[in-house]
Amino acid sequence: MKKQPLTTDITGKLILLGTGTSVGVPAIGCRCDTCTSDHPRNKRTRASAILGLPEGNLLIDTSPDLRTQLIREGIGIAHAVIYTHEHSDHVMGFDDLRLFQFYLGHPVPIYCNQNVDNRLRTAFDYAFDDGPKTHKGAAPSVDLHRLTNEPIDLLGATVTPIPLKHGPRFDVLGFRVGNVAYCTDVSEIPESSWPLLEGVETLVLDALRPEPHPTHFTIDQAIEVARKLNVKQTYFTHCACSLNYETVQPTLPDGIDVGYDGLQILL
Repeated sequence: MKKQPLTTDITGKLILLGTGTSVGVPAIGCRCDTCTSDHPRNKRTRASAILGLPEGNLLIDTSPDLRTQLIREGIGIAHAVIYTHEHSDHVMGFDDLRLFQFYLGHPVPIYCNQNVDNRLRTAFDYAFDDGPKTHKGAAPSVDLHRLTNEPIDLLGATVTPIPLKHGPRFDVLGFRVGNVAYCTDVSEIPESSWPLLEGVETLVLDALRPEPHPTHFTIDQAIEVARKLNVKQTYFTHCACSLNYETVQPTLPDGIDVGYDGLQILL
């Protein structure tokens, strides 16, 4: 039986559910100024986001902190899920999708590439095997759809995948809806992807830390991307604890800000 979830209406918004790096901030055992800070914008769960589209909520990635993030924002339902890539900090909250089958009345539509499909089937094999389940809700009930680099119509909006590089070994996808783009876990934008970002007015972009990293943009590299695209507003995401909100925010150019958990962006 389909249940009615208790949920906040987020139509027309992109909400940053998490803006932290793979270990979150504060990091376990770390005593740096950021990890011991009382400032709420230095508390970052693992990176993910959700879009309030005309026909429902589109969740971007299932971070290990998904349950906490959705409860914190009062969001009781995701109508579909789309994945950027297969790394653990972006898929390991998959089991938290178990309740949505009761709210939707059908399996949760999942949109992902082959690498994510492989990771989900391996890490959460119990959700995909043919054996009998002890009860409904014992595992996520999902309907997998192969995601390519072509735009797709999803929940009443056009979602455009943006191929990105996450270091030399990994390909990831950013996503654009209208004039808003979400690009996490990126160290390089291929030449063929720059046109897909033309005209973007609000950009959520990976900016891990001030120091160089092999698989992520630094603060300076992210600023350079924003300038090249002439974006009106850029928000950093996937930030490590070496990026202290109180220290870094005052140094940023106009129109570029450190993103934070719970930030709401109009679509």
